[in-house]
Parts: sequence; C-alpha cells; structure tokens
Amino acid sequence: MRSETKNQFVREMETELEELRERSQLRSFVQLDGVNFCSNDYLGLAEDPRLKRAVLESIECAGKIGGTGSRLLSGHDPVWNELEEEFAEFAGTEAALYFANGYAANLGLLSPVLGKDDVVFSDALNHASLIDGIRLSGARKEIYPHLDLNYLERALRLHESETSRKVIVTESVFSMDGDTADLRAMQELAVRFGASLIVDEAHATAVHGPSGMGIVAQAGLTKDVLAVVHTCGKALASVGGLVCGSTVLREFLINHARTLIFSTAMPAYFAGQIRAALRLAKTMKGEREMLLENSRELAASLQGDGWNVSGTASQIIPIVVGSNEDALAAAKYLQERGFAIRAIRPPTVPAGSARLRLSLTARISKGELRRLQDDLNDWQKSRMALSSACIRAESA
Repeated sequence: MRSETKNQFVREMETELEELRERSQLRSFVQLDGVNFCSNDYLGLAEDPRLKRAVLESIECAGKIGGTGSRLLSGHDPVWNELEEEFAEFAGTEAALYFANGYAANLGLLSPVLGKDDVVFSDALNHASLIDGIRLSGARKEIYPHLDLNYLERALRLHESETSRKVIVTESVFSMDGDTADLRAMQELAVRFGASLIVDEAHATAVHGPSGMGIVAQAGLTKDVLAVVHTCGKALASVGGLVCGSTVLREFLINHARTLIFSTAMPAYFAGQIRAALRLAKTMKGEREMLLENSRELAASLQGDGWNVSGTASQIIPIVVGSNEDALAAAKYLQERGFAIRAIRPPTVPAGSARLRLSLTARISKGELRRLQDDLNDWQKSRMALSSACIRAESA
C-alpha cells in the first residue's frame, strides 16, 4: 500500500523542480567536450603521465585498496602520517590533518573549533562549506560585504569589549569572482581587535605563492593564522583536503572533528598520489607563471572589449552577463564552437549576476584564449544585432 505522505513529498519536490526549470535554474549532469574552461585542474596534472604512473605504483605497493574503517578504528596507515608531515612542511605549519575532501575539512574544522558563544566574521561570498561549518558550530555570525574591510573593522569594533572569542573566516582566492583577500590587512585587523584568522586556500593551493604554498605563505602569515585549509582535488589533481596549523589544533580535530571521526578512511594509496602530485607541483614554477600571465592578459583584453570581468586577480575569470537567459545563450554559443564552458546562475551567484566562469589551466594555449575571445565578441555582436532587429520590428 503506497503512502500518501510519501506521494505528497514527491509532488512537492516536483513542484520545486518545475519552478527551477521555469527560472532556467534547473541543474543537471552533462559532459562537455572541447577546450575545457570548467576545470580546476589548474596545472594540468590530471592528465600528466608522471602522476598516472605514481598512482599505479602507489596501488601496487598498497597492502589493501579499501579504507576498511575510520582512521580511529582500522583505517589508519602510516602513509597518512607521512603525507601529513610532508604537507605541513609544504604549508609552513607545525602539523596537518587529512580529510576526505575540502568540504569535509572545512566542516570538520569550523564546527568544533567555533562555539555558540564565539563571534565569527565571514565574507559574504565564502564557499558553502565554510558557511555550513559556521552554521553547524552555532556561533554568532557577522556577515560582512565581500572584501569590505571597512565594514569588517566596524563589525569587529562593535564586539571589541566582549570576552567571547572572535574568528575571521575567508577564502584566499574566491571561487566565483576570482578575486583575492587582502590577508595582511585582515590579520592586522585580527591582531588589533583580538581575533583569529582562518583561511581556505582551495583555489590557491599549488598555484599562488612561493612554490605554490598559497597566499597565506605569500603574505608571510603561516605562523600567525589559526588554520589554513588546502585542498588536493584541484591543482593537485588528487582527492581530499588538509587542515594545516599547530600540533595542538591537529590533536584537537582528531578528537572532535566529526567528518573525520565518523568517516571511513580513504584508501591508503591516495596518500601516495597526493605526495607525488605535491612533489610535481613544487617543480612547476614555469606553469604557474604562464597560467597567471595568461589570466592577467585575458582579463585585461576582455575588459578592453567592454566585458565585465568583476575583480579577478587569479586564474578564475568571471564574465558577468546579467540574466540567466543571456548566460545560457552565451554558453551554448561557445560550446557549439568547441569550448567547454557552462553558465553559472543563481543561487550559486547573486540574482542578476549570471556569468560565464572561465577557469584557466596551464594546458590552455594563448591561441585558444584568442579564439575564445573572438567567439565571445561574435556572440555579443549577434545578440546586439538581434536586439536591434526586435526594436525595429516593434516600432514598425
């Protein structure tokens, strides 16, 4: 006998999906072909034969290819300690702790470190994993406008006399706008108002800073911030995330981070893949420099053509077109011309700021960038011509 309650749930979900479809916001899985501007494989390591060989060697050497349990039960292997020690050295911190992915790392860090009596100051465009970690902690929230340090200073001053702990949480490179936080200025504010700083380096790991150490290291703040989160699934073409900080922080998280304690460990051979990727990335200075140079040149050229590329300062270039319909149309036009590009729409970005998010990698050539720009300008011209024709038809 079918449950009417279940049927009601299904009908309500169908209604919500139809509303998303009507607003051109319905998501679906699709594999795009062509020059890939959706990838976060920033250094091209996902296709590097050296890393493929390292993965095969790691599997061959592994005693088992399953996690078999959480690290606190049967899932621990000494290779995880070796990875964490090597990664801490890379990050410039005392210690590091591995999580299954960056999302789990942010949740596992923020939800136990912050308490309900603490005040957390969070950038309005922080990643969902940071937002959810803050929510799970129960801490009081102060959301400051994106990169608005004047607002942040005022918010910190309002809580200056309180005895509660204060923590500023930010990304270093923001995933949707491609801009970067002024971490030195933020740390100065943190010191002045008795706060601590936590930084998510997801899109900076292996791309920015000395040897790809990130923007925290570039700013000389590795010994000053409370924690830094690095991810392995982007430029390192692997899987997982590491919380880097003090040895005390590591031990605290081993005992309190629910996303670690209650998760089956990843297969131990993944540690070998990450270590190989990290060692390769350290040597890829030329690829990093070329990637960031290409990004700067493309952003400047697009701006010269009148495109709104927001405040990009990284390998991520958002081209804000406004409406969902225009973003979808532009993406379709470029896909038909051999580019793997998708439209980014609300609620991922604010209403009215739908965009094409160009994620550049070291495998994309200058010639491909020029061809993309030419095709993008062609789409704009055809769109303007169609608009003018419609206006003339309505006036006739």
